[in-house]
Amino acid sequence: MTPRFADLRLALRRGGRAGRFSALALLALLLFGCRPHDFPQYPPDYREYVYVTNGGSGTVSVYDVVNVRVDRELAVGHNPVAVAASLTRNEVYVVNEGAPGEQGSVSVINAENNRVAATLAVRRQPVAIALSLDGKLAYVANSGSNNISVLDLTTRREVAVLSAGAEPVALHISPDGKTLVVANRRGNSVSVMDTATRKLRTQFDGCPGADDVVILPDSSKAFVACSAGHQVLAIALARPETHPGSTDRAEALLDVGHGPVQLALKPDGGEVFVANSLSDSISEVITGTDDVLGAYLMGDDPVQGLVSRDNSLLYVGNLHSQEVTIYSIDDGRRIGSVHVGDGPSAMAFSGAGHLLFVVDSHSDDVAVVRTSSQSLFTFLPAGRGPNAIADKAFKVR
Repeated sequence: MTPRFADLRLALRRGGRAGRFSALALLALLLFGCRPHDFPQYPPDYREYVYVTNGGSGTVSVYDVVNVRVDRELAVGHNPVAVAASLTRNEVYVVNEGAPGEQGSVSVINAENNRVAATLAVRRQPVAIALSLDGKLAYVANSGSNNISVLDLTTRREVAVLSAGAEPVALHISPDGKTLVVANRRGNSVSVMDTATRKLRTQFDGCPGADDVVILPDSSKAFVACSAGHQVLAIALARPETHPGSTDRAEALLDVGHGPVQLALKPDGGEVFVANSLSDSISEVITGTDDVLGAYLMGDDPVQGLVSRDNSLLYVGNLHSQEVTIYSIDDGRRIGSVHVGDGPSAMAFSGAGHLLFVVDSHSDDVAVVRTSSQSLFTFLPAGRGPNAIADKAFKVR
């Protein structure tokens, strides 16, 4: 018996969840192999971690991307539901929804030692977070109090509260940093706010179950998924610096599939892909002309799409299945799928793009997929009810 198969037998004999996952990891290595060119060569001072929030256990699972293993599990607040990594600081921010009737919070994780450095109070039932590009501010959507908390991440305190519509559930800051767009699910509306004045600029009604937001790289337009119907709202954003006198305006209401719950924007901004959860499909929208090219069948209940950095592939997580489907953007067709765990619901690429981490919300694990071969590499254990994911890479000082 080879040493590697001996390790596999030992892991199986240990029993328990940890032993089974160790065995699965070893088996994946044996079956799929691991060639040196499949993984980048990291310098000694390079660090990279993936953070997954576990709503059912009040923790965050931290994964070491360089060594593809579990690093630790951190206790945070009650029911963590969202996570975001700073582009300028070695920090990660976790949104804790809190117990019913209580205020929520944001846990600040120091990525250099993977410990909770601070906990910031916000309002009731926070569910989403957006970070300013300079890393100084965080905007938190408080769905239970119909407002947005503005957090100063340097002083670690709430500095403003912005009124939104009923039940804000998603928000996005324009790349130029001047506009905040908020999707208000129960209000069936979209709030457009000026980040400099922190005032409401425009509100658009008529987007049933507004649920997700993307903004084009040039900050010219926003798209909002109307999840209670079958449409996406396209909004032309005011740009007075280049178009004097321009105002925010509803440009089009686009027919897509039923239950559009998430929007995946190509890095180049040319197209946005709509996950139609009730139609088991994705719709492709040309962002410049607001044309919908059509709907393409994916899997059972698609809830998240993620476009590769080279703009060529769309990966789709199908909540009521065990598959991530792969769609070729250039060819306009589904080209394959990867069998992962039960309930794939959130995804993130590693910094180099060679790995795709898939959160399996029903089987409480994270599948690791090799993008070069579009094959499963291994499984890593998570806590109870994993639901959101973020990647953070940096160099140690």
